[in-house]
Amino acid sequence: MPTPLTPHNIGEGKKWLIHQEPRFGMIFECVGQLSIPSKPQGFIGLLESIISQQLSTKAAKTIWSRLQVAGYDTRHEILNASDDALRALGLSRQKIRYAKALANASVDYDGLSVLETDMVIQSLIPIVGIGEWTAQMYALFALNHCDVFAPNDLGLQEGMRKAFDLPKRPSAQCVAVLAEPWSPWRSVASLALWAYNDRSD
Repeated sequence: MPTPLTPHNIGEGKKWLIHQEPRFGMIFECVGQLSIPSKPQGFIGLLESIISQQLSTKAAKTIWSRLQVAGYDTRHEILNASDDALRALGLSRQKIRYAKALANASVDYDGLSVLETDMVIQSLIPIVGIGEWTAQMYALFALNHCDVFAPNDLGLQEGMRKAFDLPKRPSAQCVAVLAEPWSPWRSVASLALWAYNDRSD
């Protein structure tokens, strides 16, 4: 079972990263104390991640809040909700299809909680609407894995461009290679780069 990322061991991750890449010292100084946002485990955590796909944080929170107020945040309610009702709350046709596919999927959420990150991702991506990014976000924010890095995330790419003074936004492949030496604390690197990107806008 992977060691969870907690406020108590995040300092160890910071020290590791500064040793591997000294410029993280500047990044941590700039962003201050890192917080670990958390999502609930299980169906609700994955559904929230699906809602967040390709949306701004504000838009995703608005739609998610509407779903919760309307009671459409459980597997049973999603299965029984009409498409019209879900569209009225802001879900696109594609997101409705994804939400219902998740509700129909047989996922062993308890089993996921003890798997390594790669196995979590491989277990989830066969579900329609859950790609690698969504599975990675679940591993990081719901399961609190220490070594998650999503090279296709634009926020991480931009954070790396700004922090490392790169001439242009690096490709996903480039970002993945650069982040390899940061294992086993790539989740801490992710949190730092996201925060740095937000603060330097």
